[in-house]
Amino acid sequence: MKAVVQCGGKGTRLRPHTSILPKPLMPIGARPVLELVLKWLRRNGVREVYVTTGYLGHLIRSVCGDGNQWNMRITYTQEVEPLGTIGPLSLLREQLDEPFLVLNGDVLTDLNLNQFIHNHRESGSGITIATSVRTTKMDFGVIDETHGRVTGFREKPELANLVSMGIYCMNPTILERIPSGVPFGFDDLMFQMIEEKAPVSVFKHSGLWLDIGRVEDFLKAQDIAWDEQSPAFATAAA
Repeated sequence: MKAVVQCGGKGTRLRPHTSILPKPLMPIGARPVLELVLKWLRRNGVREVYVTTGYLGHLIRSVCGDGNQWNMRITYTQEVEPLGTIGPLSLLREQLDEPFLVLNGDVLTDLNLNQFIHNHRESGSGITIATSVRTTKMDFGVIDETHGRVTGFREKPELANLVSMGIYCMNPTILERIPSGVPFGFDDLMFQMIEEKAPVSVFKHSGLWLDIGRVEDFLKAQDIAWDEQSPAFATAAA
């Protein structure tokens, strides 16, 4: 299966570090996160990868090259103007002629890709979203009220939500929904499909998932041994 790794963002949450390096090249130990992502894909049998670039894209190309060092073939696209979170796929209409993976270039996970892809094929949906449960602690006391009277109070509660991991399996028909040359976000695609009642599936993952674009997750990743012989890397690459 072909994979599209999205690396065009500016990584504003990690500034000022990303004023020098694009987010996918932020170091996890001694290696850029994108290298770990590519090795994880390769260990899962993916050999053909498209990397979408924009901001500081020349640095990504110089680090990863053609992918030969990982026994992969990497092809790059370059956004002249930012195309949003899903718009860059419009540059790959002819190449993506069968179900394909799309993932952010700053995601580390032990998601079972075989199960994920199988679930997508069985679902009959145009898109399957890999999801995880994230708990967010509120910084405020939350008040429940009815007709101006307090009916409940929760002091800084923790709220659990099912969130997108930034990993998707898509059918080529989805590309017909993505306009060319203008910014188009994954949220735009979701709103469109939900309005049309087009089927979208989820795959629930309960294991490791780190979004390196978040400072908290970036710091957590530094505490994991990503050496190829370590249990952490073996799990994340299984």
